[in-house]
Amino acid sequence: MLVVGLDIGSVAAKGVMLDKGTMHRAMVPTGWSPRDAGEQLISELLELSGRERDQVDDIVVTGYGRIAIAGAGQAATEIKCHARAVAELYPSVGTIVDIGGQDSKVIRVNEQGRVIDFAMNDKCAAGTGRFLQVMANALGLDVSELGETEDPDKIVSINSMCTVFAESEIIGLLARGTSKAGIIAGLHQSVGRRVAAMVRRIGISGEVAFTGGVARNPGVFRALQEELGCRLIIPEECQFTGALGAALLGRSSNLI
Repeated sequence: MLVVGLDIGSVAAKGVMLDKGTMHRAMVPTGWSPRDAGEQLISELLELSGRERDQVDDIVVTGYGRIAIAGAGQAATEIKCHARAVAELYPSVGTIVDIGGQDSKVIRVNEQGRVIDFAMNDKCAAGTGRFLQVMANALGLDVSELGETEDPDKIVSINSMCTVFAESEIIGLLARGTSKAGIIAGLHQSVGRRVAAMVRRIGISGEVAFTGGVARNPGVFRALQEELGCRLIIPEECQFTGALGAALLGRSSNLI
């Protein structure tokens, strides 16, 4: 059975192909057209696997661009996909934190990996990858550099979580000669606090997994782990969690 899972995010589009016992992965920028990004992913996955389009049994799509993909057999929510993937990878996990480009989510699952509760921040950029991207630009850095540039020993508290006000606050701090590394540590702390508050509203059950592209930032990982006071599990390919869950859902539906 050949199943493709696509996660069309606001910044990056990720794809996973499950081909019997083999998994292929691909990632491309979403750009202005989620549809084109999805087609590019499918083409790259087919090339990696040496398969043809007509051999694909099902395509399941998730992410904000899921309704734009023509030819998909199913569409699923990101919450359901992340829960399915983490249940497959880490059965002991009962709480999932996912921080993406435009939103952040906390998901509680039962022992079977079914969603029993969730909280989502999709109305404000605070605590998301977009927030960190804007702050990185203000600091003259690429967002990928933030984690390695921070210095928690010189942490500077950032008072505002509003993206516009926080950007102005950072510019003012830089003008006063404040340590850039300390400012970055403060940004990570503010994201950690914001997301940890969501986790506490839902409650922690079992082990906690951290998924999404922001999980690759060691500074956010540090801050969130400190705020929660527990160990976080990060999947090796944390950016592909949603796509993997979509593919697993497709495979399961075809087995019924």
